Amino acid sequence: MLAQIAQLLVDFVASFFVFLLLARFHFQWLRVSFRNPVGAFIVAATDWIVRPARRVIPSLAGLDLATLVVAWLLQAIALWVLLSLVDAGKSASASASIGVIAMLALVDLLRYSLYILMFAVLVEVVLSWVNPYSPVAPLFQSVTRPFLAPIRRLVPTIANVDLSPLVLLLLLQVVLIPLSYLRALAGAPG
Repeated sequence: MLAQIAQLLVDFVASFFVFLLLARFHFQWLRVSFRNPVGAFIVAATDWIVRPARRVIPSLAGLDLATLVVAWLLQAIALWVLLSLVDAGKSASASASIGVIAMLALVDLLRYSLYILMFAVLVEVVLSWVNPYSPVAPLFQSVTRPFLAPIRRLVPTIANVDLSPLVLLLLLQVVLIPLSYLRALAGAPG
């Protein structure tokens, strides 16, 4: 019972910060403004770990590699702790190697990035129906625009209904299937 509580807490805290770090990386990569409530929260919640990392890890081609590396390391540490907690409850040890944990962390970063994009698409769609002039609407449009634009060129609107978000969500689900299979194949926890 205590091991399950510990697993839940480790997974929740690590996932929360990994999602925030990935959102920060993607905002910077996609040139999304941080001058909004969501961006301000992301910066405030992650500055404590990103600023020291930037002193050690340089940016590459305008990308904030420090944020990405910190997210990857945090996810790898969380996976190691989760696997250790799972192994502690078993008599036989089946712990994964450092290479497997590192690869699982990369797969998780890709999965989480797709979840962030899916969330942004869903919020943008709901806002377009409920309140298209919401102050956060431009934020979500900036995140989704590079992914929806090519689809909008291929998929026509039908009776003024844009089906490109639906197509993008379907494509993202298709990409998530092999990623989930890879994760399960490696024996990742949770």
